[in-house]
Amino acid sequence: MTSVREATLDVLRQCGMHRVFANPGSTEVAFLADLPDDLEFVLALHEGSVVGMATGHAIATGRPAFVNLHTTAGLGNAVGALATARVNRAPLVVVVGQQDRRHLALEPFLAGRLDGLAGPYPVWVNQPVLPQDVPAAVRRAWHEANRHRGPAIVVVPMDDWSARVDPALGLAAPATVRSAGSAPGSVAVELAGLLDGATNPVIVVGSGADDRQTWDALVTLAERLGAPVWQEAFGARAGFPQDHPHFVGHLPAGRARLRSVLAGHDVALVVGTGAFRQYPYEPGPLVPAGLTVVVVSDDPDELHHSSAGLAVLADPATLCAAVAGQVAQRPVTPPATRAPAVEPPAAGEPMRAAHVFAALAERLPRDVVLVEETPSTRPDLHRLLPAREPRGFVSAAMGGLGFGLPAAAGLRMGDPTRPVVAVLGDGSSLYGIQGLWSAARYGCGVLFVVLSNGRYAVMDRLADRVGGKAPWPAFEDVSVHGLARALGCPARRVTDLPELVAILDEVVPTLAGRTEPLLLDVPVRAEPHFEP
Repeated sequence: MTSVREATLDVLRQCGMHRVFANPGSTEVAFLADLPDDLEFVLALHEGSVVGMATGHAIATGRPAFVNLHTTAGLGNAVGALATARVNRAPLVVVVGQQDRRHLALEPFLAGRLDGLAGPYPVWVNQPVLPQDVPAAVRRAWHEANRHRGPAIVVVPMDDWSARVDPALGLAAPATVRSAGSAPGSVAVELAGLLDGATNPVIVVGSGADDRQTWDALVTLAERLGAPVWQEAFGARAGFPQDHPHFVGHLPAGRARLRSVLAGHDVALVVGTGAFRQYPYEPGPLVPAGLTVVVVSDDPDELHHSSAGLAVLADPATLCAAVAGQVAQRPVTPPATRAPAVEPPAAGEPMRAAHVFAALAERLPRDVVLVEETPSTRPDLHRLLPAREPRGFVSAAMGGLGFGLPAAAGLRMGDPTRPVVAVLGDGSSLYGIQGLWSAARYGCGVLFVVLSNGRYAVMDRLADRVGGKAPWPAFEDVSVHGLARALGCPARRVTDLPELVAILDEVVPTLAGRTEPLLLDVPVRAEPHFEP
């Protein structure tokens, strides 16, 4: 364990910021006192001069300069100079002091309302949620300042500096960020060398890789490396053909299982997403020791909050194609995989979601656009209904409910050449049920399959997990098919598997040309477990 201050000073060293331009204030003393000899304190007698000197230093070196400012008065005095730094395209990392976070709610003397005080001139402003996030925020500020050529501000409460942090947990920011540009020659050579030198590389893909060019580049790269390919957890779109032999599944959303999955790999190439998306918090390191993480994305924000050794800002298709053309071919043949069989329900037994997915899997065309909003059964859907074409899977990136139903109508309206099937939970469907009227009114021929268990099954399971009693009732009396008909959308209640199969055999062949939506309300058993 070390202190937040020591970890932050290490970030300054790693980023080459060996001078601290400042005019000291009481909220910064805990950071500045006993400054190590390898870091030089540069005093100016007014905050405008502090920022002005740092601006000149940044222009001369071409690298971000480090500025330390007092709380409200110090930052306020510096605003004009910060505006000049922004217009002069001078990269600055600006750490601003703040009162002790343990009594900020009481607005004590010297507490500052700092967010927005410098107006639109900073390229980035952040007050870390936890003291342990300060070192990563300062490193990210360096990247933001460097990329956007202006001042990036981090607000640090004065008690944060003495908090303890475990260096083994890593930082939520990359060590190095590069831009590949339109001709990624040198970066491609570097990545190819890194992958060729790896004993057991792995590829992780995300929503930002969901296009034909990136799929093709990644397929070639995976086949040449003999590398397994994982999809990010809770991905909104598929970044790789999920029926390909190299595709091995979806990453778990918790740290312990993530470390287990990635154990034994020495290089992870993450494409089109950040490293790594999670859901429940778990203690411990994010990835196993010895794993080098490289992130490739055209979204700077995805790069900047990734725990990675190297982050590359690039068009994923262009860079991955260039890398695939340079890596050596490995003599590795992946094993053939098959979707597991799903036994039909016994006589009198209610259907499970897996029965519905298996029936769909046998009938849906390869180019189907599958829209998902069924949280409690999503792992089964991924397992049984792989995305086989780009845009073959669409879900809500934020996790809120109500996206799937209207989005399916919009997807069909936007591209009527692709059949669209939406698989929704009944709870999810009720957040966007009004979209059925529009789907019917505008001839969006979507097949809506609603899995009805009459409850918020995920929430019930989460309540079970914390050992509490869920205070919300079931809503088994709600008729989704009745609501659909009231909104002008044809609907059927499907009560057993033979009936479902018969309807799918009738409807699926017509999906490509349908202009009338259809909703199937399918009662299913609530799943006893939920594993995010």
